Amino acid sequence: ILGGMMAVDMGGPLNKAAFTFGLAAIEAQSFGPHAAVMAGGMVPPLGIALATTFFKSKFTEMERKSGFTNYFMGASFITEGAIPFAAADPLRVIVSSVVGAATAGALSMAFNVTLPAPHGGIFVIPLVNHPFFYLLAILIGSLITALLLGFSKKKQI
Repeated sequence: ILGGMMAVDMGGPLNKAAFTFGLAAIEAQSFGPHAAVMAGGMVPPLGIALATTFFKSKFTEMERKSGFTNYFMGASFITEGAIPFAAADPLRVIVSSVVGAATAGALSMAFNVTLPAPHGGIFVIPLVNHPFFYLLAILIGSLITALLLGFSKKKQI
């Protein structure tokens, strides 16, 4: 749920509520929820970046260029990189992002990943207890987002 909340409004109130819950969990010495939050927040821009790379015909040239920057934004835990795509195609982008982000968050919890730092992105990988599983959860969530988005969008003319 927390991972999915990070993708619903991509930096808006629901995203911030999930982030705040993750911070409160850290304060309570429970580090798993915040790992799920951070994984979920990275998925929308990474999933969009993958979609614009592997489904080029579904995106305009400008979207493909913007999609490339989402690799860096997602890796830096900047969910807002997905907002222009969500604004242009809200139903497909938000649904795809929420499903992928929720999957990443669920996998992070299932893998028992913990993150004691109040941030995300590649910068905190050395701080998680299971870095391989954390990256795997993010990758799987991002791939799900990319596939859902790529298969649901119409070809651009």
